[in-house]
Amino acid sequence: MGRKAGEIHSRLLDHRPVIQGEIRYFIKEFEEKRGLRELRVLENLKNTTFETNEHILPKCEQAMHDNLHETFKRLQAVNDRIRRFQEKEHEEKKIQADKLRAGDGKRMAQWETFMKDQESKRAEVDEEHRKAVQRLKEQYAHMEKELAKYVSF
Repeated sequence: MGRKAGEIHSRLLDHRPVIQGEIRYFIKEFEEKRGLRELRVLENLKNTTFETNEHILPKCEQAMHDNLHETFKRLQAVNDRIRRFQEKEHEEKKIQADKLRAGDGKRMAQWETFMKDQESKRAEVDEEHRKAVQRLKEQYAHMEKELAKYVSF
């Protein structure tokens, strides 16, 4: 029974023979069938990397630098135009505000003159009204005296 247990144990739990067979198969497959092909792929990859690093990358960097420099110059020009536009707009607003303040001063002076004229006209109208009331009182008083002459009989 000890022997059978050992065989069962080695079949179920000892995977070394299976693993060693897989390793031998992988090495044989890689070395015999793929060896040169993998080497060519790696050589092509190395050449592509070298070409990229030595030629394509510097061209891309130069193109990027030139384009960024041109873009930066354009942005500066646009920035300057916007700043000048804002300054011009600020000056125009200041001029408009000054005109409004000057206009406000003129309107206030005109309003004060208008109010003084209205006050003097009101005083004239009040005086005329007072005189008219006085004349009417005198006329009615005179009419009352005249009527009293006729009524006293």
